[in-house]
Amino acid sequence: MFRNKAKEIFSEFVIEHKENVYRLAYSYVKNEQDALDIVQDSIVKGLKSLHSLKDDKVVKSWFYRIVVNTALDFLRKHKRVQIVDDIEIHASIEETKYHDIDLERALEILPLPYYEIITLRFFEDLKLEDIAFILKLPVNTVKTRLYRALKLLRMNME
Repeated sequence: MFRNKAKEIFSEFVIEHKENVYRLAYSYVKNEQDALDIVQDSIVKGLKSLHSLKDDKVVKSWFYRIVVNTALDFLRKHKRVQIVDDIEIHASIEETKYHDIDLERALEILPLPYYEIITLRFFEDLKLEDIAFILKLPVNTVKTRLYRALKLLRMNME
């Protein structure tokens, strides 16, 4: 019985937050088709691991963790080095609704651990505790990385 309820809750969450999930995947791979593949793979993984979802109140952070891990696995598998030119930056801004080209460029050069924290905190509007859960880090590590990421962003923007 719980399985059917969990499946229903998960399905509703995915439908309601599909744009955010896509944007999260896209923020890692910077490619529309790859991001769609990651979202699709994440949904399949989520359906297969619904049994591990103990509390329906944590669906968002639980599924975001799956999306992040799937994106990181994809990047490791393809060993992608992102080369960003002006066309990609412009397309990325339209896709993710970042309106500041300087901010976009500053985000692009952040190391991945800092980029993840900034993306999850400010563009996905997640709490520090949820980010810690998604990235499997202590909350204090998330706070430290957020502070350092913001400091690096300020330096890169100047």
